[in-house]
Amino acid sequence: MAKVTFLGTADSIPSASRNHTSILLTHNEENILIDCGEGTQRQFRKAKLNPCKLTRILISHWHGDHVLGLVGLLSTLSLSGYNRTLHIYGPIGIKEKIDLALQVFSFKKNYKIVIEEIGAGKFFENEEFYLEAEEMEHGVPCLAYSFTQKGHLRIKKDKLKGIPSGPHIKDLKEGKDIVINGRKFKSKDSVYNEKDKKISIVMDTKMNKRIIPFVKDSDIFISEGTYSGDLSKEAEEHMHLTVVDVAKVARQAKVKKLIITHVSSRYMKNLKDILFEAKEIFEESYLPRDLDFFDL
Repeated sequence: MAKVTFLGTADSIPSASRNHTSILLTHNEENILIDCGEGTQRQFRKAKLNPCKLTRILISHWHGDHVLGLVGLLSTLSLSGYNRTLHIYGPIGIKEKIDLALQVFSFKKNYKIVIEEIGAGKFFENEEFYLEAEEMEHGVPCLAYSFTQKGHLRIKKDKLKGIPSGPHIKDLKEGKDIVINGRKFKSKDSVYNEKDKKISIVMDTKMNKRIIPFVKDSDIFISEGTYSGDLSKEAEEHMHLTVVDVAKVARQAKVKKLIITHVSSRYMKNLKDILFEAKEIFEESYLPRDLDFFDL
């Protein structure tokens, strides 16, 4: 089971109630941070989450509201006894920028940081999940990300009531029928294939043809929606998306749930109207507050 926690939901200007952009994706022992805006490590404390459990950081692009908290977080990890290898991923040019930032704000690093510059495609995979990236358009190198939890064969517990665990369970998953206490259990009736589950994250970008195929069939589609639909010209000029844009993407890509973040501070007093715009096009639309979370 994966969990998404919104540590910050503001756009480029934070407010008293909304921090700069940062999203934590947790899956078993993996804790993946997407972007690290100013104040992110304090949001960890408010959410009662331990930053020392971080395993990976994904940077969408090098704009201040998405990265100004990074060096502070890395410093705090060093002071807090962090003893893992921290993997940081981002678009071309990210390594030089992080290296320079670490030179300017020097601190004693007592753990290993591995920085990888990536492009479109799969960039990490293990037995449980894989991570992919796609190039976006925002005036600087920019990436969207997706997390896919791999499906597995699962046992139909209602079909095996009273049956103790043991090697026979593995036999069922391998397609073999079993006999327990004279009772026959057919593999085809006792197991089912759990499908892959996908979370897609699209941060700052203008509308482009790569978004829909990248987020297609996502169980959770997280996207910036900086502007209302009536400011589509401004969104294009500043290379951002409107809530109407992302709602249309959600509908066309057949996602299950749309979560809109990075909404402009100009809408703080009428966020309900922004959400209504999206829901008119795609009903399963949500506007999270800081520290809200969603389960996959």
